[in-house]
Amino acid sequence: MRKIVSALLFIAMTCASGQLLAADPVIVAPMVTIPGGQFAMGSSANPVDANFPASVPVHQVQVKTFRLSRYETTVGQFRQFVDATGYQTGSDCWKLVANDWGIENGKVGWNSPVNAPTEYHPVMCVSWSDAHAYLEWLSKQTGRHYRLPSEAEWEYAARARSDSRYPFGDNPADLCRFANVFDHAGKAAITRITGKARDAIACDDQAELTTVVGMYQANAFGLYDMLGNVRELVEDCQHLTYENAPKDGRAWTENCSAFHGSTMAIHRGGHYNNGAVGASPTIRAHAGLDNRSSVGEGFRIAEDVSGEDAAGAVQLPAGAGFEAGLRKEQAAERDRQVKRAASPRS
Repeated sequence: MRKIVSALLFIAMTCASGQLLAADPVIVAPMVTIPGGQFAMGSSANPVDANFPASVPVHQVQVKTFRLSRYETTVGQFRQFVDATGYQTGSDCWKLVANDWGIENGKVGWNSPVNAPTEYHPVMCVSWSDAHAYLEWLSKQTGRHYRLPSEAEWEYAARARSDSRYPFGDNPADLCRFANVFDHAGKAAITRITGKARDAIACDDQAELTTVVGMYQANAFGLYDMLGNVRELVEDCQHLTYENAPKDGRAWTENCSAFHGSTMAIHRGGHYNNGAVGASPTIRAHAGLDNRSSVGEGFRIAEDVSGEDAAGAVQLPAGAGFEAGLRKEQAAERDRQVKRAASPRS
């Protein structure tokens, strides 16, 4: 009887503390080991705006081996955290609308149907602070130390040892094979929402807004959606140029440049509403630490590698059925895209 009471007490304490039971394993999407190396970070070909972070000067950076999630963090992953802890995000989130700017800050959350069509879409309407809360919880659940990548790690992983405009070459028309960007399908959908038409990339992947993660070709490191779908928050705060940037790949978190008096975080990779320029792996953008957007910002998890862990001796946790569930949802999304393609667009 004493053992039974003790077991029941442990279960109650575990549930109360937000720990997940064995029947509900923590979802950790597959991680890819990114081999370390040196690369030239930045580009002198990108536009420059005095109020936004520029990608110059180009400088050499040495990046250590680390791990990065194969996919962007999904709605299902973030939902598991919220369900386990009761965490509350803010209710304000930038969204597409028909006004002079084409966007406004409204009462719409990360789990609203328009932002979370499936559990395998990238989570949006989460801030840099929300991402850190999730990563702290995930680290406690797994006994590992998950974090956001540094800006240098992110660019190194996205470029995957390439030195062309994009990781696959220089032609923007090829973006639809590798990224969910502002193409013909996106233009039709976003013009309907905002009433504003602009030039689109000359290709069509049938994705109107965000789409299920992993739908496009991976880069040379085996990473999906490093360009497009959602911009990805990194650990670094904003600096307007790379002057005095670290050369060892670590996150740059000192002497931050404010924007209208506020500390800003950097995000990278472009999103579904970006054209050929915004989808470059060298373009930098910023957001407030508590800014939430469906236009669209998300994140991807990173992890340090050291010792026997680097040699693959340590077993990485993985959510049961994540890949199998993802493949089913990808197949369903392809079916939806075929149906959308057969429907007339305005």
